Amino acid sequence: MPPLVLALLIGIVAGMRTMTAPAAISWAATAGWLPLQGTWLGWMGWWGTPWIFTALAIGEYVADKLPTTPSRKAPPGFVGRLLSGALCGAAIGLAASSLPLCIAAGGLGAVIGTFGGYAARTALCRAFGTDLPAALVEDLAAIGVAAFVAASL
Repeated sequence: MPPLVLALLIGIVAGMRTMTAPAAISWAATAGWLPLQGTWLGWMGWWGTPWIFTALAIGEYVADKLPTTPSRKAPPGFVGRLLSGALCGAAIGLAASSLPLCIAAGGLGAVIGTFGGYAARTALCRAFGTDLPAALVEDLAAIGVAAFVAASL
């Protein structure tokens, strides 16, 4: 699969779940599927990095279900999603020698994932009559797409 498409997809994951995208990228780098050693993102392939991002992702899954969690479209959350998407796009771009385009694709994907994920979850919430099943569907979608991207590297 072309690196730009993978960067866009991992950006979409970052827009839906901020920490799932770097967790998937760091697992791929640690497994050797994404050659980042010797680059400024080499730390993503260190043995402990995927465990840290996975713990953060699990915390995000839990926090997402709380009624006090702020909107993903609010500036702090939105900026975090953009940075996560751009960082993950950069990792793919470094390995594919298309850094600027993959950073842009990751950032664009984060915007799509943020607003598209919000719209899809809102529609699912209306269909289910409650938010929890919609949130779980979104969690599974983010994990599935992230796994697909990691396996495609």
